[in-house]
Amino acid sequence: MTELTWRGVVIGALITVVFTASNVYLGLRVGLTVATSIPAAVISMAVLRALGGGTILENNLVQTQASAAGTLSCVFASLPALVMAGFWQRFPFLQTAVLTAAGGMTGVLFTIPLRRVMLADPTLPFPEGVAAAEILRAGHHGESPGGLRALVHGGILAGGFTFASAGLRLLGDGVTASLTYGLSAFRFSLGFSPALLGAGYLVGLEGGLAMLLGALLTWEITIPVMAHMLPHPPGLSADDFATQIWKDKARFMGVGLIGVAAIWTVLRMGRPLLGSMRGLLARPSTPAGRPARTDTDLSPRAMLAVAGLVVVTIGGMFVAFSTSVGLASALVAALAGLACCLGLGLFVAAACGYMAGLVGSSSSPLSGVIILAAMCLACVFVALRAIGLFAGAEGQHFTIGFCLYALTAITASAAIANDNLQDLKTGRMVNATPWRQEIALLIGCVTGAVVIPPVLNVLYQTYGFVGAMPHAGMDPTQALAAPQPALLLMITSGIFLHQLDWSMLGLGVAAGCGLIALDGALRRSGRGALPPLAVGIGIYLPMSISMTLAVGALLGHVMMRLTKGAGRHQGTMVASGLIVGESLTGVVLACLSAASGRDAPLSLRPAGMGGLLPELAGLVAFCALCLWFARAQRGGTGG
Repeated sequence: MTELTWRGVVIGALITVVFTASNVYLGLRVGLTVATSIPAAVISMAVLRALGGGTILENNLVQTQASAAGTLSCVFASLPALVMAGFWQRFPFLQTAVLTAAGGMTGVLFTIPLRRVMLADPTLPFPEGVAAAEILRAGHHGESPGGLRALVHGGILAGGFTFASAGLRLLGDGVTASLTYGLSAFRFSLGFSPALLGAGYLVGLEGGLAMLLGALLTWEITIPVMAHMLPHPPGLSADDFATQIWKDKARFMGVGLIGVAAIWTVLRMGRPLLGSMRGLLARPSTPAGRPARTDTDLSPRAMLAVAGLVVVTIGGMFVAFSTSVGLASALVAALAGLACCLGLGLFVAAACGYMAGLVGSSSSPLSGVIILAAMCLACVFVALRAIGLFAGAEGQHFTIGFCLYALTAITASAAIANDNLQDLKTGRMVNATPWRQEIALLIGCVTGAVVIPPVLNVLYQTYGFVGAMPHAGMDPTQALAAPQPALLLMITSGIFLHQLDWSMLGLGVAAGCGLIALDGALRRSGRGALPPLAVGIGIYLPMSISMTLAVGALLGHVMMRLTKGAGRHQGTMVASGLIVGESLTGVVLACLSAASGRDAPLSLRPAGMGGLLPELAGLVAFCALCLWFARAQRGGTGG
């Protein structure tokens, strides 16, 4: 069957332009991106069907390339920080595109041995990868009319719901209830997201409950206690103070917990990873010893060639960035940065791949892992300054900028690993050839990296960033907030200036060690599991996300018990449809926002209308969607 084709590469590149531009804009405006894998699968399926002669494997390769390129846009989290700190006045094409592409390629190389370990792990559901595979099967084989009907109905309902809430703003996107007691505020928050509801179903009960536990521990215990221990700013309500504590304090406890849980996860995978590497490097002496087509990765020679090219490229970009400090210092900085990129890159690839397998790419706290990487990079260069390198104020200014630049390569690697294992899971389910998928992933890194610099330059010159306006007289109210770059700049500068509060990170590390021990005891006793990484995700993510994922997981578990497992396939198709509908609608709305320069160009909500009525309407609509989802799992499609 046709798989990797020139027309597929061209189609994937064209889809890349739309996804990358919309994700960069959305990320800089509100700090969020939309998942690209499933929309890419739907769009490529429609295009190939119109052109004729397309196969499920060719379709899979197109969505693999396009989703990798769209995911690479996550470098918006670090690159604008260089402009906001005054290191750059614009985004130079070669320094931006080449480093982004090379960093993404390291993520592809790291996921090759991870593929053999993680895709075989029964505890990792890979929700979006499974959903994409179900979509490809339903679209190309048509072997399950009932399942296809459930997929379409779920997509239509989710798309309509998302358009009414995020597009027209007639429905609220969530509901929040707070109970104030003195200086403390106890909060309950639920998001009205069809995609998160479907993803929660695919995540399963253990992961959903673990995230719910993390959210409840944070908002019902940790934040109320801290509100009584910290000085209360005058004029700030208890509810706003709780939000401030979560942003500035409690989230960092989640970062520490994610860090120690991720390290434990990587260590636990150490022996399988070594076995996977030996299997990759071993060359079978006879045709009978060769692996099947569906388990064949890139050859060792090809991987070494790509790795060598990537290492030389990243090192060259680091030297080019460091010319202002002299050749000797530039070489030291480049070697230290390269070592950090390779060492931290493997860690963040494994951690992000595991989290994506656990809760899906969209819900994986990628920014939390990037914060850890930023801290590690900054600490390395603080140590280099302590031994006499990069001395003086100029040297400190350079090291802050270099850390942010090197962080771009690590961010690209983490983002690619976060998404690519979902694509490889999809490929395994549709019997794709892994080495061809890996080539498509490498192509996606190049096509996405080419698009990113001009998009960043256009957005910066048109709107500017908060605190960094390119021209005099620009309207600061239209500036892009760029929340992640501002946070990374604050953390990196805070470490060099010794202004960062490490107490919450330490508390998260201690909590993570306790949860690892508890999870091990539960597994040994046969009483289930409590994934520490999922608890950390529940602490780090907004409560509305964790709660919605938990609702989907609980709903799926209850219906699975009622149907005695008979509704599993039907439920998977409905959940996939919910993810598809919201993802596609989100991409369209992001493109409209980027074109118009406004957050909600289609909003019909009157300027004076408060949020209570839309929230109530959204709650009613979301409850109706949950009831329809439950009914669909029992055999009906709600139509």
